[in-house]
Amino acid sequence: MSVLVNKHTRLLVQGITGNDGFFHTTQMVAYGTNVVAGVTPGKGGEWVLGDKIPVFDSVKLAIETTEANASVIFVPARFAPDAIFEAADAGLPLIVCITEGIPIQDMMRVRNYLDQKQIRMVGPNCPGLLTPGETKVGIIPNDIAIPGNVGVVSRSGTLTYEVLYAMKQKNIGCSTCVGIGGDPMNGTNFIDMLSMFENDPQTDKVVLIGEIGGSDEEQAADFIANRMTKPVVAFIAGQTAPAGKRMGHAGAIIEGGSGSAADKIKTLEAVGVKVAKHPEEIPALLQ
Repeated sequence: MSVLVNKHTRLLVQGITGNDGFFHTTQMVAYGTNVVAGVTPGKGGEWVLGDKIPVFDSVKLAIETTEANASVIFVPARFAPDAIFEAADAGLPLIVCITEGIPIQDMMRVRNYLDQKQIRMVGPNCPGLLTPGETKVGIIPNDIAIPGNVGVVSRSGTLTYEVLYAMKQKNIGCSTCVGIGGDPMNGTNFIDMLSMFENDPQTDKVVLIGEIGGSDEEQAADFIANRMTKPVVAFIAGQTAPAGKRMGHAGAIIEGGSGSAADKIKTLEAVGVKVAKHPEEIPALLQ
């Protein structure tokens, strides 16, 4: 069992004929992901990777033809909200949006719409999902993780890769890795993923990778204290960040004396979470 995606996932790529969409589709197929269709309006009838993947003009037509059950979006920010709406209207239960730079105002409309339809979205501005040895949806590198029993959830793409590789070096495997993205308004948060890992029989431990800004990590700490039976270890990025300076992600800013790494670390440690000083320390905390 895995969380959200597995070898049975039938993936649709929105924006498959663009540079990013084509490159990462090639990588996903090489990993073994079952990419069944692509969607680019105006390019229906074309094929990608020789004659392997058909391209359709609409998500609805792609689903009717290929029975896709998940979508990954590689569409420019100005078109991404409409791509998400289209996937939701077509009834896809899982939408993964890699696109960065979507305005918060647009994401508020998207999130409200998805909540009404009870559709799960991961992202935006995220690296996607990986179930090692089975499938990947997004841009996580192919060779940095091995199958195992540790669930990983992260706000930071780059740190996700560092932690997965550090775990692999110590022969520690991952059940599923989910990059939820660092934007203030996203489709899936820490609590959503902690709940799924808590209920997943193949996940015995959890790694939480957070960063400065917002209160997601503090809310996660409360969930861990009251609902989690599995051990959680963590790393918080931005421990040396000065107040008022935006650090990478749109959500990574300390304002009004809250959202600092020190505050998050203190809150997590208070509920029994071991917090690493550096990403490379994560494997030692898991053993």
